[in-house]
Amino acid sequence: MKVKSKKAMFGDWIFVLICVIISLICIIPMINLLARSLSSTDALVRHEVYLLPKGLNFGAYATVFKDMKYINAFVYTVILTLVSTVVSLTMTTICAYPLIFPDLKGKGFFNVVITITMFFNAGAIPNYLLMQNLNLLDNPLVLVLPYCLSVYNMIIMRSFFYGIPDSLRESAEIDGADFFTILWKIYIPLSKPVFATLALFYAVGRWNGYSDALMYIKKSEFYPLQLLLYNILNNINSVEVATQEGFSAPGLSESLKAAIVMFSTVPILCIYPFLQKYFIHGVMVGAVKE
Repeated sequence: MKVKSKKAMFGDWIFVLICVIISLICIIPMINLLARSLSSTDALVRHEVYLLPKGLNFGAYATVFKDMKYINAFVYTVILTLVSTVVSLTMTTICAYPLIFPDLKGKGFFNVVITITMFFNAGAIPNYLLMQNLNLLDNPLVLVLPYCLSVYNMIIMRSFFYGIPDSLRESAEIDGADFFTILWKIYIPLSKPVFATLALFYAVGRWNGYSDALMYIKKSEFYPLQLLLYNILNNINSVEVATQEGFSAPGLSESLKAAIVMFSTVPILCIYPFLQKYFIHGVMVGAVKE
């Protein structure tokens, strides 16, 4: 067995240290937020809460779960995220798959046109006018259709498809398989890592998104959870809104805000353990194979 040199071992420890520091930077704010959501109002007012809750109190979570406004927004956002992810994966697949065929007419032109959209955008006002002309304002579809395809994700999927041996496709063509049969029987079953990775990208992007809903949605029943959270935290200076949402008392204000943020953050974090085994493989292989 080859023994690493002291210089190599030192480099490994430096790398581990950097990873630990980055992990702590990400984890500590979440622990602090959880502690604040579970602490008593008196401890929060005295600024005594850091990493552990003081005066254990579940009142903030009880307030959140009793208010159907949060529950309805949560269910709606889950459905919206699932639909958006399925539509995005479908669009990404049907865009990436034809581009791997060397005999596709206009392949270079399509690649250039698609790539240009990564760097140039019409802007917020033309996009708003377009959505208005398409009668998509105040419509849940406005949160799905305009962003159903990411060129960056399409390039990752196309690169992954390139890594699948052409001999598999050619043998299927000899056996009489058509365009979609090859996609369904060969490419999709062999592409689970990249599908899981891109599903995570699309789901997290939709779950955390609120700027498009802020621009296109005015009806409160179509507010995704993140926009509801944004409006609540953005309007706490209003006495009427603060009293209505439970922000009138300083301690309760901090506890309730932390509980709402945890309520909107934890569900999407639960997806990562199920996709972790595919994530690194999908990103790395899709990024380097061409």
